Amino acid sequence: MNSNSNEIEKLSSSSSELELDLDRPNLEDYLPSGSSIQEPRGKLRLRDLLDISPTLTEAAGAIIDDSFTRCFKSNSPEPWNWNVYLFPLWCCGVVIRYFILFPVRVLILTIGWIIFLSSYIPVHFLLKGHDKLRKKIERSLVELICSFFVASWTGVVKYHGPQPSMRPKQVFVANHTSMIDFIILEQMTAFAVIMQKHPGWVGLLQSTILESVGCIEFNRSEAKDREIVAKKLRDHVQGAENNPLLIFPEGTCVNNHYTVMFKKGAFELGCTVCPVAIKYNKIFVDAFWNSRKQSFTMHLLQLMTSWAVVCDVWYLEPQNIKPGETAIEFAERVRDIISVRAGLKKVPWDGYLKYSRPSPKHREQKQQSFSESMLRRLEEK
Repeated sequence: MNSNSNEIEKLSSSSSELELDLDRPNLEDYLPSGSSIQEPRGKLRLRDLLDISPTLTEAAGAIIDDSFTRCFKSNSPEPWNWNVYLFPLWCCGVVIRYFILFPVRVLILTIGWIIFLSSYIPVHFLLKGHDKLRKKIERSLVELICSFFVASWTGVVKYHGPQPSMRPKQVFVANHTSMIDFIILEQMTAFAVIMQKHPGWVGLLQSTILESVGCIEFNRSEAKDREIVAKKLRDHVQGAENNPLLIFPEGTCVNNHYTVMFKKGAFELGCTVCPVAIKYNKIFVDAFWNSRKQSFTMHLLQLMTSWAVVCDVWYLEPQNIKPGETAIEFAERVRDIISVRAGLKKVPWDGYLKYSRPSPKHREQKQQSFSESMLRRLEEK
């Protein structure tokens, strides 16, 4: 009986361990139990040190399991060509992808650019006095070139829900994995998007072609840009003839396993917020763009040499701010909706910490809470 009960206890304990949330490590698992190690009385143990302050507990948790870094980490696929039977198939796949599919895709994209530029340049310069017609044609041409981009990846995209329409006082918000999010959404609807300024040929496209659909650029390193952008956003959502406004409130690319904190700017415009959930299937390629390790050109090359880009897009039910709800609470509610639909885990991190150090105000708050906990501990002694 004792052996059976011990086995049951082991099974129950192992099943409870499997139910632990991997993003919130249990520090007790990493601390030695009191019975396993005999320590002299009066000696300071790690368990006692962590009891002093929640700040130290957070620091130990970050060392054990850094959920912030995991949000922006590219996960390399597991190798499957590890034996003599699969390796020849993998070699055949490399030949097909790089020497057959890739040249065909380059040809498709080249034809797309020729058609686009030969139509866009005359329309942009010859229809200066017919703004309404010019914008309509330019909008259709931008959708066309985005469709050529998706075709160059052999994109398999499923759209769920009603297609967005042009209406005033509405803004679309989506989770952000890569700049191709914009291309995938743009091929169906010509959104005006708010985007970070980029160098090179991407920046040239931003300042010329994308400006024709009302895209708004910003530079996160300049504080004055934020005030100008906020005014442009308010003006844009009021216009009935303007393209639907698309915002990625995370402010940075996240690896499609998590959602980081949404910025509240899109939720302070006093208009209807339409959530959009984007989920990539990594069966053929990881669509996450790690901008610190890879240029966008190399990212496109990676997509164009893969078998296909598989993606689902959900246009979800529009949301309005509730009475007594703050903009931050509204943003979190919309983030919940997107995360649940796309199967993403929420983490309480600010995506801008990827580019900058924590603010002095945040550090001072942590220092104050630590000092207060230390004082309380000394008073108890």
